Amino acid sequence: MATEEPKNAHSESLAKLDTVDDVLEVKAVIPNPDEKGDESKALVVARKTPNSSVKKNSRGSLDRDIALAQVENEKRLSFIKAWEEGEKSKVENKAQKKLSDVASWENSKKASIEAQLKKIEEQLEKKKADYAEKMENKAALIHKQAEENRAMVEARRGEEILKAEEMAAKYRATGYVPKKLLGCFGG
Repeated sequence: MATEEPKNAHSESLAKLDTVDDVLEVKAVIPNPDEKGDESKALVVARKTPNSSVKKNSRGSLDRDIALAQVENEKRLSFIKAWEEGEKSKVENKAQKKLSDVASWENSKKASIEAQLKKIEEQLEKKKADYAEKMENKAALIHKQAEENRAMVEARRGEEILKAEEMAAKYRATGYVPKKLLGCFGG
């Protein structure tokens, strides 16, 4: 029944109109989506108050022409506004796509640079390890040479001690006194 009442009220308001000249303008009013109501659309009818029948007849066609011109103007403005909104939407979408492309490009370049940096760091770490190994090898080689030199010095010392002992034994056996007693005191 609630849906029948608005139809009846609308029918009654249209039935009260005597002529088309009485209607200044009829507009569709769309209710606010936040407001809850049973009606999806409502018609608003504005009535002209008749002052005199002569003015009414002469101004009737003029008012109707004005009303039609206003409707045409509103229609034109509505189309222009819809076009404007569409163009703005296109521009926004295009800008968003461009911004997305720029962000994607930036991220790919950053990833490329980070990959290059990691590669360089790995190369540096490898070179560092190679140089460390070379230095350790050099240190080991130096230690080996030092050990060889020590061994040679020890061997020479042992030979010289044996030679000195043999000479001393020979001098003892022959009873001969060496010409130089000590190497540091000899002249």
